[in-house]
Amino acid sequence: MERGAITYSPEKKGKRTLSVDSNAPKYSQIERVFRYIDEDGDGKISPAELQNCVRTVGGELSAEEAATVVSSSQGFLGFDEFSKLMEGDGEDDKEEELREAFSMYEEKAGSGCITPKSLKRMLSRLDESRTIHECEAMISKFDLNGDGVLSFEEFRAMMH
Repeated sequence: MERGAITYSPEKKGKRTLSVDSNAPKYSQIERVFRYIDEDGDGKISPAELQNCVRTVGGELSAEEAATVVSSSQGFLGFDEFSKLMEGDGEDDKEEELREAFSMYEEKAGSGCITPKSLKRMLSRLDESRTIHECEAMISKFDLNGDGVLSFEEFRAMMH
């Protein structure tokens, strides 16, 4: 398959499948998804085209919800708007994943910090045993305020 190529499945009339190579540049992937959703090829996604796409992947989107998403003055979603929408969703997902990972390392649920002790405990669960001293050294590299623990903001900086 060509990198990022869209493949149409001929099994049933009117059925299309989308296959995007994960190694393709992000912009290229978004452009290919946009062209797939834009069924009539006019360079814009209508509320109906958006509804069809969501239905194709097993979801539901009411006409009102589709119209809200496609909120440009012409009632269509252009490529630039679609691209911003797609990239924005990814950021929300990354933030949520970071919060979930952070909570696994926290001293106590909701404590808001990763201590050397909680880091040691989690690393042991992952078969990556470390001493308390090693965990203190790991934390100190990203402990921006010098309090000996990692806050979520420090953890986020460490992960980027």
